Amino acid sequence: MLPEPKTPQFWWLTLAVVATDQVTKALVFASLSLYESTTVIPGFIDLVHVRNTGVAFGLLNSSTLAYKTAITTTLALVALAGIAMYARQLRSHERVARLGLACILGGAVGNLIDRARQGFVLDFVDVYWNSWHFWAFNVADAAITIGAFLVFVDLLLVKPHVSDPV
Repeated sequence: MLPEPKTPQFWWLTLAVVATDQVTKALVFASLSLYESTTVIPGFIDLVHVRNTGVAFGLLNSSTLAYKTAITTTLALVALAGIAMYARQLRSHERVARLGLACILGGAVGNLIDRARQGFVLDFVDVYWNSWHFWAFNVADAAITIGAFLVFVDLLLVKPHVSDPV
């Protein structure tokens, strides 16, 4: 049996997601007051300064739960642990899943930095059509979504994940 090739590392992508996320949030924080917005594509995309003190999609955002910051930060740490456990089970040739996990990890770390440092995550992309608005999101959220899509593509379409025959 041939040794498995060296595991490709996607740390560069993880670091790029974290850096891009933090820089864009700093730019929005410096240029837009809370709840202020500016149009990017009329009728479709605005930049807006909102703060998510909850979890994904603003769940628990309006909650006055005691220790909410500690709870949401702990949930993010548990999610990171789950990502790490899944990543350890991937083989080196499962490049699409590894790429997806690098995106998810970068996004999770970017949002975790905000939660731990500020007690909220700054969201700033407002996509809408007429009166319908999607939840505001940021670079980290987009990376997590893209990463999850890549992991699912790998699981469902790339190749069967079965054990090697004995």
